[in-house]
Amino acid sequence: MDRPRVLLLDAAPGELLDRELERLLGHGPAVTLNLRRVADRALARATWAGRVDFTDFDAFDEPALIAETVRDGIGYHAVKSRAGVPLRAAFLTAATDPELANRLRVIGRAGAGTDHVESAAAARHGVDVTHTPGSNADAVAEFALAQLFALVRSLPVHNEAAHRGRWTAPAAPMAELSELSLGIVGLGRIGLRLAERASALGMAVQGISRRPTESSVPRAESLTALLATSDVVSLHLPLTPWTRGMIGRAELAAMRPESILLNTARGGIVDEQALADALADPTHPLAAAAVDTFEHEHAAFASPLLGLPNALLTPHVAGMTRGAMATAAIRCADHIAALPAGRRDGVPVVTR
Repeated sequence: MDRPRVLLLDAAPGELLDRELERLLGHGPAVTLNLRRVADRALARATWAGRVDFTDFDAFDEPALIAETVRDGIGYHAVKSRAGVPLRAAFLTAATDPELANRLRVIGRAGAGTDHVESAAAARHGVDVTHTPGSNADAVAEFALAQLFALVRSLPVHNEAAHRGRWTAPAAPMAELSELSLGIVGLGRIGLRLAERASALGMAVQGISRRPTESSVPRAESLTALLATSDVVSLHLPLTPWTRGMIGRAELAAMRPESILLNTARGGIVDEQALADALADPTHPLAAAAVDTFEHEHAAFASPLLGLPNALLTPHVAGMTRGAMATAAIRCADHIAALPAGRRDGVPVVTR
């Protein structure tokens, strides 16, 4: 085939941009860099002029995304996303139009999970969807621990009070981690890394998983049993039709008194309104929650959790460490270069 054309919808940040582009260019494709989410656009242009092409548009604006994809009738063989730009049926139809000089063949995600892609439409149009599972496992496991420490020791509350000039003390002694039990929903790479770390800190750990895994983590009999017997519940599973809304009002009500919920997985797994109602109810068994992923994110960010003092909210940053993002960027570059050339061995493909 002719030299593959690759569109970077959102490049790796900072100095990782150079590493990502060097890796991609080393595979030989023609690369177009979308500058919209690049912090120093002038520097990027000066550094890469003559080696890559440039564009500048909001990839989260579907009409703008489609317009770029079909511009001048040229098209792209592959597109890469880091932040989970929604790639739905309308985009896939336009990007695979037979009239384009280059029809879309590959979607790459520099990160874990592909729920941003309408998988049925991708399969229908013959588009491979790949990602980098495990690239952020350590980063997310560490972040879940950070959430846990912050809530167990009431760090946000004490921080706010101190900044307001108030010297406050806990109404009751706080628990140490070794006094608490952790229930992990989803024993994939991230869940197992968290189990290792929590066990090392003295926590009693149990888990539940749909898929069999080789680990020493004790298994709960059911989700309900895990919720009822865990002081802290941490979610680590993909968003699928089976997992969407799996933590709703009934599940929250089944949790242990004074329990904590951590979500670094996907927003759609938890019913956010049910969670907000639970956190706003002083008689509810759930005491606090830390949420890094939401049903609506980026420019569309909105949540009923906003303003609740016992909700620790962060903007989907659990996996954003230097090591995790570098690994994801390099692996994704390798994947989207390999697939159009027919090199499929070792590349995780979730459609077709």
